[in-house]
Amino acid sequence: MSQVFKALSDPTRRRVLHLLRAGPLSAGDIADQFDVSKPTMSAHFAVLREADLVHTEKVGKSVIYHLKLSVLEDALLGFVHSFGLDAQASGPREETAK
Repeated sequence: MSQVFKALSDPTRRRVLHLLRAGPLSAGDIADQFDVSKPTMSAHFAVLREADLVHTEKVGKSVIYHLKLSVLEDALLGFVHSFGLDAQASGPREETAK
């Protein structure tokens, strides 16, 4: 889970994940959305892969990135459970006195 939160801690990587919500994109198409060097984008892609938030497929000379939403959902649910927030959210709500 810590790798997921490390990946999510950077705004560039969060934006990459946001772009991938619309569907798979090539590394070049993603990189075109950012004003950073190719080595910098490669490092961001590596962190996302290490966190298992994306998977890749090779299509010809292109690398296509796919969002692995289930990993993100699992990490966020684990985070919620670790603080006991799930019990608060699903438990009965008390009415406030008027």
